[in-house]
Amino acid sequence: MEQTIVVGGGVIGLTTAVVLAERGDTLVRVWSRDPEPETTSAVAGGLAWPYRIEPLDRATDWAVRSFRHFSWLAEQPAETGVRLVRGEMAEGGDPVPEEWRALVGSPPRTPLIDMRAYLPYLRARLEKAGGVYEQRAAGSLTEAAAEARAVVNCTGLGARTLVPDPGVRAVRGQVVVVENPGVEEWYVATDEGAAGESAYLLPQPYGLLLGGTAEDGAEDTAPDPATAEAIIRRCARIRPEVAEAAVLEHRVGLRPFRPEGVRLEAGTLPDGTPCVHNYGHGGAGITVSWGCAVDAAALVGPAGS
Repeated sequence: MEQTIVVGGGVIGLTTAVVLAERGDTLVRVWSRDPEPETTSAVAGGLAWPYRIEPLDRATDWAVRSFRHFSWLAEQPAETGVRLVRGEMAEGGDPVPEEWRALVGSPPRTPLIDMRAYLPYLRARLEKAGGVYEQRAAGSLTEAAAEARAVVNCTGLGARTLVPDPGVRAVRGQVVVVENPGVEEWYVATDEGAAGESAYLLPQPYGLLLGGTAEDGAEDTAPDPATAEAIIRRCARIRPEVAEAAVLEHRVGLRPFRPEGVRLEAGTLPDGTPCVHNYGHGGAGITVSWGCAVDAAALVGPAGS
């Protein structure tokens, strides 16, 4: 069997599948448990920045390489959903790698991605290269191995049971989308404090996205009204006009955080099928997606190997 199965249909899985298909693999199939609009990636804010990801040195390399690809995609924002947008990263929070600072400039100008457009773009790009996207839950990685020469595990939180890797845990993020009162640049204050609360404003084509939270270990995907009100208050201290903006939508996503860091390595399943693991990207899956995808494809090896 010459086909490769990528398990996981979020941004990590789709990007990896695109790289595999475009390099000429015979058939690349993506198995996604959830419909495309219901993946964790679909509710992400979309700002490319190395946030909540370890190990930082490898993450920085992946982010820098991904930035170059996003910059190319930003030349066609209507098709890809990718724009290069200027903004401000307030002091505090996680240290910013010097390589990243040098890349984005000062003030920073970094990719801001509309995931509602970007995920369908990736899927279309995969299918144009001959790949297949299937809504199908994998009961185990061995199930995928029965139909493939190699498996790529991009399951995020699902890796807890599929690997199994019990160390992977959720970091809950809640955001509010409001009508944009005229905010054109993004703003992020990353000094979260003990409650995992931050303030960020991301101008997207569909509205102004306000955040956010980082609740370690919380897995409730229902929006909390009190949390939403607190987010709006924090953001209104930065841009007062936000307080009166009409609320369009509430979103909750669960970031797949792995304390030991991203797992990007080759292994073997019990039946001998090669398996490349590519999961545990925390809050920076979009940011590092292309760099990780290229490395994962290299670990899969050439078709027929």
